Amino acid sequence: MTRSAVVVAHPDDEALWLSSVLGSAAQVVFCFGDLFERPKMSAARRRAVAALPLPGLIDLKLPESGGGLSVDWPHPRLTEAGIAIADDAAGERYAANFSALTGALRAALAGCTSVYTHNPWGEYGHAEHIQVHRAVAALQAELGYTIWFSNYVGKESWRLAQDFARRPCWTDRRAAVPDAALARRLRDVYRRSGAWTWTRWHRWPGEEILYAMPPAEPRNTLAGEWLLDVAGLRWWPPPWGRARRVLRP
Repeated sequence: MTRSAVVVAHPDDEALWLSSVLGSAAQVVFCFGDLFERPKMSAARRRAVAALPLPGLIDLKLPESGGGLSVDWPHPRLTEAGIAIADDAAGERYAANFSALTGALRAALAGCTSVYTHNPWGEYGHAEHIQVHRAVAALQAELGYTIWFSNYVGKESWRLAQDFARRPCWTDRRAAVPDAALARRLRDVYRRSGAWTWTRWHRWPGEEILYAMPPAEPRNTLAGEWLLDVAGLRWWPPPWGRARRVLRP
């Protein structure tokens, strides 16, 4: 029997990056809960999660490390836990979270055949998005599911995405239409609770691409594929914003 899960780092990531599969997923897993040293925002996030119209919601409630954006992006270095964190104390919390995360996901994802999660470069470059991808990947051989990720990228993470483009990392792909109506309903819950963390000017694209990483060795690289640049997905994009970037060989 086919059973799919959506696994994201933070509440609101599901609406931004994987809305196209939310309606068909048996469960949605939030990995991180309270923000580091931000009690007011943490309380707002808890209120929002309690009000979300998402059946099968699993909230792991791991504390954020505080190092999500503390990455040396001109020289990114992947680690077992995700990516190197520039702040030492945040890096220690980040590494500890990886062990806790894999343990919690092992139970949450047992019996799943497909897991939709963050892409390897963390969309716009959030270290905890990268960590969630690597945790899901670390459990793949044991649990036997296929990993799916989408094609969003940001200015900071573009170099890392280009590095991944040279490696075999997918076998199948399909075009998907984001469920913008559902995504906006979820966004409104977050905004009413004061927990929306993304720009208010975000617009969902007409199409995104989902890539499958099977338990067997992947065959294809991303060279020649196009990614959706998050800076271009705004009602008023900045001068450098463009909706698509092509990964060169």
